[in-house]
Amino acid sequence: VQLQASGGGLVQAGGSLTLSCAASGVTFRIYNMGWFRQVPGKEREFVAAISWSGDRRDYVDSVQGRFTISRDNAKNTGTLQMNSLKSEDTAVYYCALTPRRGDWRLANYDFWGQGTLVTVSS
Repeated sequence: VQLQASGGGLVQAGGSLTLSCAASGVTFRIYNMGWFRQVPGKEREFVAAISWSGDRRDYVDSVQGRFTISRDNAKNTGTLQMNSLKSEDTAVYYCALTPRRGDWRLANYDFWGQGTLVTVSS
């Protein structure tokens, strides 16, 4: 199983980035997908998740209205569109897959990508 996260980079505050997660070696369409982020010295935190069918999407309060999670099961890819970025969004972002719909806690994820760094300059 491989999850390849990409799309990170350096952006000014107020800007946008789109992260992608490409899955291989797994039946992507049966898994719920989440995005997490982590800064040095802090725990990895939940950002957003989408159910396997795409009918449920959840976000941490701090990104609600700014970030949009989506997926394309035909292409085995997931996306996190990030708008109105803030300096506090700076982190390494990880995509992950879980069989448990709705319980987005970190421990429930079976597969993880390698992370992509997002840096927001103020």
